[in-house]
Amino acid sequence: MNILITRPEPGATATAIRVQKLGHRPILAPCLTITPLAITLPESPAALIITSGQAIPALPARYQGARIFCVGDATAARLEAAGFRMVESANGDAADLFRLIRAKNLPGTHLLVTGQGHGLMLTAQLRGAGTKVARRTVYKASPVKSFPADAAEALAGGKIAAALFYSAESARAFIRLKPPGTASIEALALSDAVAGPLQALPWTKIRVALAPTEADLLALL
Repeated sequence: MNILITRPEPGATATAIRVQKLGHRPILAPCLTITPLAITLPESPAALIITSGQAIPALPARYQGARIFCVGDATAARLEAAGFRMVESANGDAADLFRLIRAKNLPGTHLLVTGQGHGLMLTAQLRGAGTKVARRTVYKASPVKSFPADAAEALAGGKIAAALFYSAESARAFIRLKPPGTASIEALALSDAVAGPLQALPWTKIRVALAPTEADLLALL
């Protein structure tokens, strides 16, 4: 099957490799571009909170010995590959990450490193529960203005069997591009929150992963 991958790089290419190993043909159509933002980060926070792997390039080497709480196993693997040694994964979504941080109940100020406009609810929830949090924006995600040529051709020609959606932001960006042919495509969403915006388009079906992990999403193929 031809599988459309809508997540931004560098995740898009990594997902394409996994899709290819499953015997399908990946077609890359990242709906967001990621731009790093220059910002000064605190010297030694009590712990780091990472909600997306897109924040990893902004982390300085001095944080490699810090405790890090992250939302999922894929991000944990990227952190460990980058040299960070004390990584704990919530293996789920933002609600699971909240519960993990509260269960550890570390003293001091946690540093949430995230994208522009992201992490606001998690920050408010943690502060409301008594956890000190400093939120810093290290990148912004911008909607693309058009699909890559091969993706546009495949969509127009009805050659896509399924499309993978990893975030509500990517889903909304996809919808803004007014893609043709979605009525013959199955939309596969990482979570209910991701599936929500997809209701604006016709699909053969919208299916949601049993758990918000890439393994569960790819299991729908």
